[in-house]
Amino acid sequence: MTTVGEFMTARPMTMDAGSSLCDAARQMRDADIGDIIVTNGGEVRGILTDRDIAVRAVAAEMDPRATTLNQILTEDVVMVSPQDDAVAAAELMRTYSVRRLPVVDDGRLVGVVSIGDLAVEWEPDSVLADISTDEPNN
Repeated sequence: MTTVGEFMTARPMTMDAGSSLCDAARQMRDADIGDIIVTNGGEVRGILTDRDIAVRAVAAEMDPRATTLNQILTEDVVMVSPQDDAVAAAELMRTYSVRRLPVVDDGRLVGVVSIGDLAVEWEPDSVLADISTDEPNN
């Protein structure tokens, strides 16, 4: 059995739920990532993706300096533990139509696993694996 902990991304980017959308977008740009785990008092509150920024904030003409992550994040996030079976994690992604799962151990965020991580692990010659491991082109 391959576990989530074997190929998750450790120490994912986190931000407080009260942070501004501008700050989150800058963090994503600077770290070249597409998601941030949103916390409140150290607890996972939700996840924010670059798509959330575009669809929930920009398309609704929300002021990115005044909008907080709490206002547009995805709540009720499905989470896994590092000991969980990777196949089960993939099934959760399919069931809930999500591309990323925060990885929590004893209530503490320890990583994030993405559909790209799964592709790199299981189908290294796939298009998704190539895209996931390639240098950004923008």
